Amino acid sequence: MKLTVLGGGGVRSPLLAGTIVSRAEQLNLNEIVFMDNDIKKLTIYGGLAREIALRTNEKIKFILTSDPAEALKDADFVITTLRVGQDRGRILDEKIALEYDILGQETTGAGGFAMAMRSIPALKFYCDMAKRYAKPAVRIFNFTNPSGLVTQALRDEGFENVYGICDGPSEFMKELEALTGARHGQLSAECFGLNHLSWFRSIKLNGEEIVHKLIDSQELYKKTEMRLFDPDLVRSQGMLLNGYLYYFYHREKAVQNIKKSGKTRGETIFEINTRMNAELSALRVREDFEKALEVYLKYYSERENSYMAIESGSAHDKTKKAPEGLLSKCEFNGGYAGVALDFIESCQNGKEKEMVLLVPNSGSIDGLRDDDIVEITCRAGLDGVKPARIGEVPEIQMNLIRQVKLFERLAVKSIRLKSIELAREALMVHPLVNSYTLAKNLADRYIEAHREYIGEWK
Repeated sequence: MKLTVLGGGGVRSPLLAGTIVSRAEQLNLNEIVFMDNDIKKLTIYGGLAREIALRTNEKIKFILTSDPAEALKDADFVITTLRVGQDRGRILDEKIALEYDILGQETTGAGGFAMAMRSIPALKFYCDMAKRYAKPAVRIFNFTNPSGLVTQALRDEGFENVYGICDGPSEFMKELEALTGARHGQLSAECFGLNHLSWFRSIKLNGEEIVHKLIDSQELYKKTEMRLFDPDLVRSQGMLLNGYLYYFYHREKAVQNIKKSGKTRGETIFEINTRMNAELSALRVREDFEKALEVYLKYYSERENSYMAIESGSAHDKTKKAPEGLLSKCEFNGGYAGVALDFIESCQNGKEKEMVLLVPNSGSIDGLRDDDIVEITCRAGLDGVKPARIGEVPEIQMNLIRQVKLFERLAVKSIRLKSIELAREALMVHPLVNSYTLAKNLADRYIEAHREYIGEWK
């Protein structure tokens, strides 16, 4: 079977390759293709990914290409991880929003809308190509941000084989496993909401409910992403929170901290990537593999440790140590690839697995449409995906879900029709903008700034 990664020249590609190849034989994958239209990035990060793949399991055929037709031909599975506009597009999104004291984070609100304008047309192009070149039963796992908006747009276009994935919930569950001492698989979660706007109303350890015990634990606010939130807020909600809710519940802190730092997340990542590109470009990956891996992990750790640091005003140590010896498969066991591979495994062996996916609501959450894409705990197996039945959601959470989902519907429609008026309406109803004047300024600025990627709007 063949798995294709679109966006295979991304910075995460080396670890992504290790994750996939380390499980390839178990999943009956014998061909893996990393495709990217940026030749320089494909050479640097794709080249390191290929070397990691060869050293992890040389029996797996691993190909780099810039040709999407070649990459998608006869593919059984596709993972999309594109960044249309690169780091410079992200920086523009953030800085334009900050001019109006609005958050420009790339998946949320104004910044999310700007990125969606660039991402959705590109993903539709590749999904159309997959329909022509890939296997008829191909499954596409979308990790391209903003994942919820992109998945909604693709499903609305009739691509029922697209599933949204995000590593946020699975990484949070790993933090909870470490906190409770649970082994992998002993914790069960009930997650509901939208992408980067979700809550965990139940956490069970071997069947015993522990969510309120966790909420009352001081360690929760030191050793997990709950460190971002006021404990009184978490206790009042009676649920654990997706870390991205920080931008909604503490939005003035996020904006103030970013402006105070004088540097956005996008600028930080751009600077780290520039230094990493320079060092890696000076090395020959095959001959200097250990040095290249050391350089890569050094800068990757710097990227990870900068996550939410500017916005929250505090750093978080997520350092990745270099593998012992040369490569250790335990280094390659998660992230968004882990979610996609768990899905593939459950579809092949028939053993249902619990995972959080972005899928149509299908009656799971009361008050939403069946075709609304939600982020929700699912059971995946031979019969496909079954979202958990959530039922009625408390009004405080539901009010925010409804408001952001209305934004998403309007945003998807505006991008499909290239409508300036609908773009303004979409941003106007988003709770992080909540103003027609600001929405009009933001929509007009973003459309002008990204005309190279989105064409003419009317």
